Amino acid sequence: MAKEKSEYTAKDIYVLKGLDPVRKRPAMYIGSTGPEGLHHLIWECVDNGLDEAMAGFATEIEVSIEKENRIRVSDNGRGIPVDIHPETKTSALETVMTTLHAGAKFASKAYQVSGGLHGVGVSVVCALSSWMKVEVCRDGALHTQEYKKGVPRAKVKKEGKCNGTGTSVIFEADPEIFGQIKFDRKKILQHLRRQAYLTRGVRVRFTDLREGNKYAYVFYFEGGLRSYVKYLVGGNIAMHKNIFYIQKSKDDILVEAAFQYTQEREIYEDSFANNIFTPEGGTHLTGFRSALTRVLNDYAKKNNFLKADEEGFTGQDVREGLNGAVSVKIREPQFEGQTKAKLGNPEAKSAVESIVGEALSDYFERNPQDSRSIIENCLLVVKARKAAKAARQTVLRRGILEGLSLPGKLADCSSKKEEESELYIVEGESAGGSAKMGRDRRFQAILPLRGKILNIERARLDKILANEEIKALIIALGTAIAQDFDIEKIRYHRVIIMTDADVDGAHIRTLLLTLFYRYFHPIIERGYLYVAQPPLYKIQYGKTIKYAYSDEQKETILKKSQTEEGKNPNIQRYKGLGEMNPDQLWETTMNPAGRLLLQVNVEDAKEADKIFDTLMGKEVLPRKKFIQAYARTVKNLDI
Repeated sequence: MAKEKSEYTAKDIYVLKGLDPVRKRPAMYIGSTGPEGLHHLIWECVDNGLDEAMAGFATEIEVSIEKENRIRVSDNGRGIPVDIHPETKTSALETVMTTLHAGAKFASKAYQVSGGLHGVGVSVVCALSSWMKVEVCRDGALHTQEYKKGVPRAKVKKEGKCNGTGTSVIFEADPEIFGQIKFDRKKILQHLRRQAYLTRGVRVRFTDLREGNKYAYVFYFEGGLRSYVKYLVGGNIAMHKNIFYIQKSKDDILVEAAFQYTQEREIYEDSFANNIFTPEGGTHLTGFRSALTRVLNDYAKKNNFLKADEEGFTGQDVREGLNGAVSVKIREPQFEGQTKAKLGNPEAKSAVESIVGEALSDYFERNPQDSRSIIENCLLVVKARKAAKAARQTVLRRGILEGLSLPGKLADCSSKKEEESELYIVEGESAGGSAKMGRDRRFQAILPLRGKILNIERARLDKILANEEIKALIIALGTAIAQDFDIEKIRYHRVIIMTDADVDGAHIRTLLLTLFYRYFHPIIERGYLYVAQPPLYKIQYGKTIKYAYSDEQKETILKKSQTEEGKNPNIQRYKGLGEMNPDQLWETTMNPAGRLLLQVNVEDAKEADKIFDTLMGKEVLPRKKFIQAYARTVKNLDI
């Protein structure tokens, strides 16, 4: 089909002026228009106060959530300049708030280091706010200006006298940009806590005025990353007494690093550049890891823990059980994207590796007992790694040999399309039998488990792979495990945990969730893991049968039946899935048209990690304290 002729001239080229590009493509500047992007508006405002603090001009930062989700971020720094800018011929305040790539961060004299990279932060907040007001206290006078969607409503005006100096940014996120405006107190507190650790000596206040009672929290730390590592370790048992800590400059890069090992196997490694959390790491984290691996290998061979010709520790060997953080302050940080998830400066790697390597060698010489504990842990990890490799190969070999005949207990589906296939992991042979008979064989597979699987929180991988139930699950999933894990080989895009609605069922569900969280995390990240919700009650009056999935729903059904039918129904409380016949199980729990599934997701991986450690780990005391503290309020912890 021939294309119609159309003009394509200069008039077809649109130039977006001012902050129009931000409103046109907000995700380019804040990552998304979902919850992460919404909270990023706060981070950008907080960054300006932190820049003042790092430069030595601010000692307090305050973040408030006011009524109707209005946000106020204040600092007692120097205050944004309000005099006329020589190029724009308008107030410097208006220039900063309404112009991309405008700010003191481009001039090294104003800020030696800064969290801002492009100078677009606060102007982006201005563009994406339905309303904003900035208050600046300088030279004894209060200067203000209001904006609507990035456009000034009037010129900067003087509103009277004020004491001290500082800047306050008050804004309302634009509902035209953000589908849901709901600020998460927990997320904000976590971010502010990190910043307080990284900017020691600075008081960070938070208040939430949305509810009836004022909620307030204050962070103030003198120990820097040393204090942060104590927070990461929490209630876990430290493997050595003294926390490694160093703060030193090299080539105009300030490096701060700290770590401590615990008896847990999980790895906590946080990295920061100019106080910006870099969740994807970068060159500074690479330098930290390289120094750690090199020095531990050198020390182990020098002190005969390893023979000269023996295989050294790998990076993974020396990181198991590590709770550490590295922070760099650098003049011109090179991040990937405006959301600054990864640092790219090559000079950061060499500075961190040099400083941490030298300090760590000194630490080992000064603390021989701590050094021995760390090295012995690494040796244990190597031993476990080799044993786990042999066990993994056994499971993989078994999976290959039995690939044409998957685990005998697995009733597989006929479909070979993983996107439409689902695997039910069912508690018990009886329930497994009902599920096999009641399922849709075309796309539903059933894997019954006998009893409770191993608590993997208390076992290493070689012990885990010796468990027959777990081996059957690994082979059924098709993904392998640990270093061999490959999410692309998964055989089902819905993996559904289906257990009884009693204490034992909840325990089995928790054991399975722990297994998936620790060893099949990408399955959770892809949204493939679900928890089935079988009914608690069968309510029958006459020939009418209804199912209740909660006590509240049961009461509602009872009231309705007595009012409308005038009958007292027969109530059956299901103790287990095995009590249902195949038709009932299909109708209530397995039929996609009417079933209720809970999708498993992890919003805060670190907090989830700590909960698993507390409830499923070896230590009894933290679990006892948790139960005493939350026994009356906790609900659905396992789901």
